[in-house]
Amino acid sequence: MREYPLVGGPVEVRGALDLEETPAGVMPRRLPAWTKEQYQDPSVYGGTVMPSGVRLVFRTDARLLEFEVLTSTGQLDGDPRPRPTGMLELMVDGALFGRLRAPLGHVVRMAGPRAAQRLIPGKPGTARFAGLPAGMKNVELWLPQQTPTELVALRADGEVLAPLPDGRPVWVHHGSSISHCLDADGPTGTWPVVAASLGGAEVTNLSQPGNDMLDPYVARTIRDLPADLISLKTGVNIVGLTTFRLRTFGPAVHGFLDTIRDGHPDTPLLVISPVSCPALETRPGPTSVGPDGKITALGDHADLARGALSLRVVRDELARIVALRQAHDPHLYHLDGRELLGPADVDELPDGLHPSAAAYRRMGERFAAHAFADEGPFHARARARARTRPTEE
Repeated sequence: MREYPLVGGPVEVRGALDLEETPAGVMPRRLPAWTKEQYQDPSVYGGTVMPSGVRLVFRTDARLLEFEVLTSTGQLDGDPRPRPTGMLELMVDGALFGRLRAPLGHVVRMAGPRAAQRLIPGKPGTARFAGLPAGMKNVELWLPQQTPTELVALRADGEVLAPLPDGRPVWVHHGSSISHCLDADGPTGTWPVVAASLGGAEVTNLSQPGNDMLDPYVARTIRDLPADLISLKTGVNIVGLTTFRLRTFGPAVHGFLDTIRDGHPDTPLLVISPVSCPALETRPGPTSVGPDGKITALGDHADLARGALSLRVVRDELARIVALRQAHDPHLYHLDGRELLGPADVDELPDGLHPSAAAYRRMGERFAAHAFADEGPFHARARARARTRPTEE
């Protein structure tokens, strides 16, 4: 077995914009290093190191691969065991070859969700995939979307080479936990990955669980990334955490889109409003969790008249903003999030907010059927039109 470097060698780490050095190896982060000084809440950093959509990509003629990783998972003091580490999924020539539970590494103990944390150090573990097909093949190892995973080593019984360009369009997406998909059945079961697979695209998922707040540093990140397709799914965190009022929400959306357009003036850009969430449809946040384990809204319905936001208000405002901007931005599109998961699907929201694993896959299928369809915003013809700007007189 030969060991190959995971940084500076033939292996590409896609879906991550920073590789943070650690004592064990490197930790993929889904936002650039420079963004760390621009947020204070530790939950933002925690979201960036949960590697939704992050994968190792290379070519190899090996029949046996070993990936050494160090995971970090949490455990509440009252729970008998740590939270599951999630799945490592190996794709060979575009098809799922194998799935392994990621090895247990560090465990972070705490009395409650925002209590002080105590680290129980762990050691790296090895995931071993044997019996790969003979010959040179394209390989992707997808990291568990819900578990920070440090990359330590790759060992192979054959040659490992850099991947070849495949011509797929690059799609950059930003959203909330509903796009991060913590509860998907595996990293290739998140709805953006399902949609990208069906649409023949290469996705970078910049979604931030609990932190889809139209943050300027995210807009600048998208502005500066190579992208053939861009989408923004926003609203539920903003309502649930009462981030904006109606007065400030619209300008924040405009500013976010303006920044993206500074770097991508003609790229197809799809704005997606929130999916269904019964508790927040007509009532503002903040939110809490009720005795039944489901989310409930604590805001006063009467406050809507004074500028508070519900999901209905947010959907109307996003539709209005996109329609207004389309007069001078023909490559801007809108999708009502209820087309992905609507009132008929709310039984598949176990906590009243987050979809089930099956619902995430259905969301990906529905998104692909809309966005990548003939004349859809992400179809090849739409991309071609975006690249052909009218000649000014």
